[in-house]
Amino acid sequence: MSVSASDIAANLEDIRARMHAAATAAGRDPDGIRLIAVSKYMPADYVRMAMAAGQFCFGESTVQDAQTKQALLDDRRTEWHFIGHLQSNKARFIPGRFAWLHTLDSLRLAQRLSAAALDAAHTVQVLIQVNVAADPAKQGLAASELFSFVDRLLAADLAGIRLRGLMTIGRHDADTEPRRAEFAALRELGRACAERFGAPLFCELSMGMSADFELAITEGATMVRVGSSIFGAREKHDAGA
Repeated sequence: MSVSASDIAANLEDIRARMHAAATAAGRDPDGIRLIAVSKYMPADYVRMAMAAGQFCFGESTVQDAQTKQALLDDRRTEWHFIGHLQSNKARFIPGRFAWLHTLDSLRLAQRLSAAALDAAHTVQVLIQVNVAADPAKQGLAASELFSFVDRLLAADLAGIRLRGLMTIGRHDADTEPRRAEFAALRELGRACAERFGAPLFCELSMGMSADFELAITEGATMVRVGSSIFGAREKHDAGA
């Protein structure tokens, strides 16, 4: 089913109002939460309609699909976030095309991303993906691996990438309270990392999608990844819905 410009504008207005209400109810500043409109698998025209409605942060999960859209959408205001699983041999496609990578999960990927960022003369902001729910169907580090991974990452002193925080994907089939618990667990991991490694390295939490972004905001999300509630349903799902 096609979606019109007025549909996307109305959906964005609704999402923003709900984000504002959730933040206010939690005693948080709504301006401290960023909406990532997940445009993966959506046509460039839908992204253009969202831009016309004032949305400029977009999330993509495959390099090829993103490159096709980015070639058609040349606007300096646009900020692209890579939110899908990234193989280390594709790290070279990120710097210069994406300002953020939400799914860092290995030192090898970090090393290749750093080398590519230096070659491209572009810094990439990175989030470490944590599989809080220990879901075998999800990517990301186990919570128990996080501290040792950050130790190794910081010891490597990689230029071109800037560590900013953590990301997780909530379970699609979980009830409200288990999802809330997962988001709270990521918040506490972020807090522990900030105390251990330095607050500037862990100031961002990317969590929450169409079905649960309000819960995520309640538990401290600074970025929410919303796709289907803006653009309509899609056939594929991974790090944003």
